[in-house]
Amino acid sequence: MLQTGSVENATADSPQNNAERNDIARNDEEHARSEATFRFTVQNISQLKEQVLSPPCYVRCLPWKILILIRNTSTPDHQQQKALGIFLQCNDGSEAPGWSCYGMGELKLLSHKTDGEHLCRKLHHMYHCKENDWGFAHFISWKDLMNPDDGFVNEDDDSITIEAHVIAEAPHGVSWDSKKHTGYVGLKNQGATCYMNSLLQTLFFTNVLRKAVYKIPTSGEDSSCSVAFALQRVFFDLQFSDKPVATKKLTKSFGWETLDSFMQHDVQEFLRVLLDRLENKMKLTVVEGTVPKLFEGKMTSYIKCKNVNCTSTRVETFYDIQLSVKGKKNIYESFKDYISTELLDGDNKYDAGEHGLQEAEKGVRFDLFPPILHLHLLRFQYDPQSDASVKYNDRFEFYEEINLDEYCQEIPQSPAHYTLHAVLVHSGDNHGGHYVVFINPKGDGKWCKFDDDVVSRCSKQEAIEYNFGGKEDVPYLARRATSAYMLIYIQTSQLKYVLQDVTENDIPSDLCERINAEMRYEMVRTCGRKIRCRRLKSDTSVSSSKYYAKIFNAVKQFFTLQALAGFKYKAR
Repeated sequence: MLQTGSVENATADSPQNNAERNDIARNDEEHARSEATFRFTVQNISQLKEQVLSPPCYVRCLPWKILILIRNTSTPDHQQQKALGIFLQCNDGSEAPGWSCYGMGELKLLSHKTDGEHLCRKLHHMYHCKENDWGFAHFISWKDLMNPDDGFVNEDDDSITIEAHVIAEAPHGVSWDSKKHTGYVGLKNQGATCYMNSLLQTLFFTNVLRKAVYKIPTSGEDSSCSVAFALQRVFFDLQFSDKPVATKKLTKSFGWETLDSFMQHDVQEFLRVLLDRLENKMKLTVVEGTVPKLFEGKMTSYIKCKNVNCTSTRVETFYDIQLSVKGKKNIYESFKDYISTELLDGDNKYDAGEHGLQEAEKGVRFDLFPPILHLHLLRFQYDPQSDASVKYNDRFEFYEEINLDEYCQEIPQSPAHYTLHAVLVHSGDNHGGHYVVFINPKGDGKWCKFDDDVVSRCSKQEAIEYNFGGKEDVPYLARRATSAYMLIYIQTSQLKYVLQDVTENDIPSDLCERINAEMRYEMVRTCGRKIRCRRLKSDTSVSSSKYYAKIFNAVKQFFTLQALAGFKYKAR
């Protein structure tokens, strides 16, 4: 007997007149859900000899089953004891060797007595092909199971009922169609490029920037050499592809060799370099000034003498703000620390020129916050005691909405009220780890998790609260030391402008043609490689070789002429 309880985001029952169509849609949505509760009743439990499996319940498009068996375990005094084992099994029978899925939940042995207490045990595990079940070999001793006072066994039919509650992340390597379930696709990981993938997704969903990138003139450039054209291609593929998108040409355009793709670069530096290249490429074009307009803020650095009338000020621009995490409770405490003054006295007095050495206060004041605010949380810092970089995984709270008016030198004309758009998260320590990003694509509170090639919908709690840090081993996290390291906020008054729709009409037609021509050429090359491989494996005769070569050259010539025709037509 299988009973599926209420689940998050499940579709309501469909009207009978649209039953067939709506049943398919409902089944797809139910299979893709992140959470489900189901029950399994085993009859004649006292006669159980072999293991039994429940019918499947689908979560994240994978079949989950309850596995029940009899186990003989040893007591502390080395006596054999009969016990009931209960496990949660995931994706049994899959032929894909590289799949994995992190799941957590609860197994519950139900009491049939109205006032009886259920026996509950929680679990969490990274399921994969070699460990596709996880649970408890000694869930309950046979003696306690059969105790009528607890009511675990229904005396009417000698049955027990197990309830399983499953919460799972989207799986890797099998059975997950990101485009179908979320409307978005991910980016392939080249080895250690998860940090870059996270950052690229945030830039892609900065829609007004994506529009501007499409309008950068890149005619005649190669996507393997031009950062701008390579980024245009990545954005184009993210927008229209149904499969995970490759980034090899983009990393090659950075000048990275294959080995560099397997090294984690500094995220903040990578973002600054990328935006700087885009800003330079946009000069003298219709999108000149887009980058500073979106990301540039202004602050004033000052030194003010305490005993004489002498003040030194300097206006500076910034594209991001680094906020301290160590010893700070939340984002507001970090901003207060950022604008706090430093006293220059003793041997560190300020040289005030004609006034000599003077005691002074040194600090900064924010003059203007940008429409898009990048906040880098200083999770990684140098530790003088260990003489090494360490990661601070301290709990640090941030919020869906923040107001920064009080940190401005003057009350801004447009309120410095911001809405959280993206949370970049790191799991691991300073020696390495994994990066993912949670994004609120439309600014409406509906979040998605982007984990390289896998995209899934998630709750607001998963995107925000679960990434505060502070706990080393918590059941809802698949990896240790998980915490946010970068936050992206959009000024609330600018949300509609920054997140404006981007359609195919916003992409210059010549860019579409060049990307399509490049895709056709890549398809011909791939087709040619496959034909040559099949030729060598299946038939090595001279006549067969000439036949396959003739087909390949004909296909290549056709697509090449088609591409050239497109360029000539556009030139006219």
